[in-house]
Amino acid sequence: MSTHHIKLTINGQAAEADVPARTLLVHFIRDTLSLTGTHIGCDTTSCGACTVLINGRPTKSCTLLAVQADGAEITTVEGLAQGGQLHAIQEGFHQCHGLQCGFCTPGMMLSSVALLKENPSPSEDEIRWGLSGNLCRCTGYVNIVKAVQYAAEKMQA
Repeated sequence: MSTHHIKLTINGQAAEADVPARTLLVHFIRDTLSLTGTHIGCDTTSCGACTVLINGRPTKSCTLLAVQADGAEITTVEGLAQGGQLHAIQEGFHQCHGLQCGFCTPGMMLSSVALLKENPSPSEDEIRWGLSGNLCRCTGYVNIVKAVQYAAEKMQA
């Protein structure tokens, strides 16, 4: 099996490794870089648990090869908090009880960050549409929407 040398930036840190050509990005992140906040849910892009930001865009890492991310800037849930301070979306999920089992939470948070960057003051419908690629089996989404609204308000303050 052939390997490729890749270099990328993940959560602001340079990373490089030799990876087999068929390695999925989600496995590279979890197994090679030991960043286990990115979850593996379905391997079919249906659930969104593996969502990361690649160059600022939400991307399901279970359907992208690690070699395709060569040169990219990636943010995982571990990269949201800065300087010991939670990101507004993390604080929102905590304050508004936006999680139960927590399995979908990293992907929900990263999709929310991208949504709020594009639309700093989304309506409830826009939030629901923005998160439509992420499935939650526990919450019914009500408190997730409240968490995004909380983060939007905090980020605008």
